[in-house]
Amino acid sequence: MKPNTSCINRREFLKLASVGTAVMIPSVLSLPALAVTKGSELGTGPVSMSEIQLAAKRLNGNIRRTPVVAAGQISRYTGVDLFLKLESMQYTGSFKERGALNRMSVMTSAERARGVIAASTGNHAQGVAYHATRLGILSTIVMPRGTAHQKASHTKDLGATVVIHGDTFDDALAFSLNMASKEGLTFIHPFEDPLIICGQGTVGLEIMHEIPDLDVLVVPVGGGGIIAGCATAAKALKPDLKIYGVEANNYSAMRQRLHGQPVVTGGETIAEGIAVHNTGDRTFSIIKKLVDDVLTVEEESIERAISLLFEDRKIVSEGAGAVGVAACIEHGELFKGKKVATPITGGNIDSRMFATLLDRNLARNGQLVKLRVVSLGQGDIYPELSELLAKKNASVVNVSYDQVFHASSAKSPSYTLVLETQDMNHAEQLVKDFCTHGFKAELIK
Repeated sequence: MKPNTSCINRREFLKLASVGTAVMIPSVLSLPALAVTKGSELGTGPVSMSEIQLAAKRLNGNIRRTPVVAAGQISRYTGVDLFLKLESMQYTGSFKERGALNRMSVMTSAERARGVIAASTGNHAQGVAYHATRLGILSTIVMPRGTAHQKASHTKDLGATVVIHGDTFDDALAFSLNMASKEGLTFIHPFEDPLIICGQGTVGLEIMHEIPDLDVLVVPVGGGGIIAGCATAAKALKPDLKIYGVEANNYSAMRQRLHGQPVVTGGETIAEGIAVHNTGDRTFSIIKKLVDDVLTVEEESIERAISLLFEDRKIVSEGAGAVGVAACIEHGELFKGKKVATPITGGNIDSRMFATLLDRNLARNGQLVKLRVVSLGQGDIYPELSELLAKKNASVVNVSYDQVFHASSAKSPSYTLVLETQDMNHAEQLVKDFCTHGFKAELIK
């Protein structure tokens, strides 16, 4: 009977490996074993089209070649002829698998025997853990305190030993580098390693093969690994292609650096996957040479993008994965009349946060509204309210009754209603109808 790694920790993994037991992880793919090839150290290899093509050969059959789909209604909403590369469909829900697998596929037998280590708060962790386990390599992932329990749990389920250390990613990174040195582990960098960059560059290679007449490529930017790789591949195939990076407004380290500004980052963002405080030097040099500009997007645009992707294309995206679409919403004038593609780089979003974002977008569109209705000495008016709402095709999501804080008197209770409506015009008409029927009504913003 084959063991399931969701129940296997590092010590058990070592024990199983020592007796020649195969450690399997659940997968919808039939994944062939990778041959052991020449080892490589961080920073020693080039980032070039030929290296990206080699990476594509290593990855062939070992990851999903994700589809490129037309954006449909999103194109009509943004006015951009947009295509989406669905990296959210990778087994771990992110493009990060590509670089991790490319890096580990060139490790020597001795390096594999010692194991690998990485620092991550999510997608990189799962990509490393998944493919390390596939290859029979022990993996350790260092995560800072405050990492979502779900992400740590998923990483463990994929076969990694998870170490919680430090309050920030930088703390976890420093600890993992020290641990790598002490224990002889191979450090898998999230974006600076040329093999990582070339692995991520296969995303751009596939996009260009699917859409050879592409005019613009829009790519999320965190540390810069995926855009550096994609730009290298795409510009080699089409030198006049326009390439734009996208960052969250509060974490625009790459844009600030490119424009010669002091790097200042911090604050909240739904795009935590690209919320980095600084960029890689190697990725920066590539981006400076090949990328036309790096744009920033506001939080509202990212939230709208996530909602549009789900509502119009039934695509689940995390914040970082949706910033390319957010750029089309916020900077659409740059892309008018152009054929544009962007990778949806990940789909790992907390389910409760996802539900909240969808509701927030409904509220922005006037499709989810809150009204306060007060009876004017008429006692219990809810039966009449319900009848009126039914006639006006408004659905009650939530209702609360108040005789103390918002009532005009003890005999005039207040009702706060959360309603599903068609749009803001529909909601405003409901307010007028309530007033016509002798109630005091107002929209609560």
